[in-house]
Amino acid sequence: MCAICGCGEGAATTVLDLQTGEETRIARESPSQGHEHVHADGSRHSHGHHHDGDHDHHHDDHDHHHHDDHDHGHGHHHEHDHSANTVAVVPLEERILAKNDALASKNRAWFAGREILALNLVSSPGSGKTSLLERTIRDLNRELNLFVIEGDQATANDGERIRAAGAPAVQVNTGAGCHLEAEMVARGLQALKPGAGSVVMIENVGNLVCPALFDLGERAKVVILSVTEGEDKPLKYPHMFRAAQLMILNKTDLLPHLDFNVDEAIANARSVNPDITVIQLSARTGEGLERWYAWLRAQMACARDAAFA
Repeated sequence: MCAICGCGEGAATTVLDLQTGEETRIARESPSQGHEHVHADGSRHSHGHHHDGDHDHHHDDHDHHHHDDHDHGHGHHHEHDHSANTVAVVPLEERILAKNDALASKNRAWFAGREILALNLVSSPGSGKTSLLERTIRDLNRELNLFVIEGDQATANDGERIRAAGAPAVQVNTGAGCHLEAEMVARGLQALKPGAGSVVMIENVGNLVCPALFDLGERAKVVILSVTEGEDKPLKYPHMFRAAQLMILNKTDLLPHLDFNVDEAIANARSVNPDITVIQLSARTGEGLERWYAWLRAQMACARDAAFA
C-alpha cells in the first residue's frame, strides 16, 4: 500500500515465474494497521486506529479537556503523554519509505556483490518500454546475459513477450498498486536467480509519479519519453526526470507525422536535471539503438569496476 498516493489498499501483489509457472503472493501493509509511537527511551509500539466507531475515547464527563488516560478500544489500557518531547507519531508513509529504502540497500549490495547491472525502466503507459526491451534482448542476447522483472497491475502479457524475445522473466502484478517496491524486486530475484555479470532490467508499472519515490536498488533509472507525448512531460513530472540518469526519446520514426519539438523536450528535461543523458531512438526501425547499446556497455563496465571499489 502506498500511503503517498493511496494506491493498492487491499490489493495483493503476485510474483509469477514465467519459466516454471510458480506464483507467490506478497502481503501489503495497510493504513488500518495504524501508526507507530516512538517513546523517549527508544521503545516503540504500534496499534490500529479504526475511525468507524470502534475507536472510543472515554473522557471525564465534567472535563472534556483532560484525556491523559483514555481507552483505545484495542484490548489494553495505557497512558499517553502527548508532549513533543516524549512521544513522536511516525507517519505511515515515512515508515513505508524507510522500510523500502532498507530493502533497496540490500538489493543494491546483492547486485554489487555479483557485478550485476540493474536498471529501473520508468515511463507513462504506451511509451514503448516493452518494445524497446524486446528489441534489446533480440539484438544483445548473445553478448549480454539479460534478465527481466516485468511490472504491471494485471496480466502476464508483457512478461510473455519478454520471454518470447529470449530472456528469462518474472511477472510482478501489483493489483491496484501503481509502482514496484524493493521487496517485490527481491522476490523476483529469488525466482530469476540472475548469474554474476548479468543485466537485470526492471520494467516498472507505467506511471511517472510514485516510481520516482521508491528506490529498488537499481544502478540507474532510465525514463522513456515517447514523441507521441507532450514536450512538457519533464516539467509536469520533475521528480522522475530529476531521478533519472538517462532519458530515452522513443518512436522518433513518427516525428515526420507529429507536431513534436525535440529540442524543447530535451531542454525541458535538462532544466530539471542538467546532468541527464538523452538518447533519441526508434525501437521499431532500430534508428539510434547503437547509442543505447553503447550506454548499456558503459554501465556494465561501471558495475564491474564498482564491485572492486
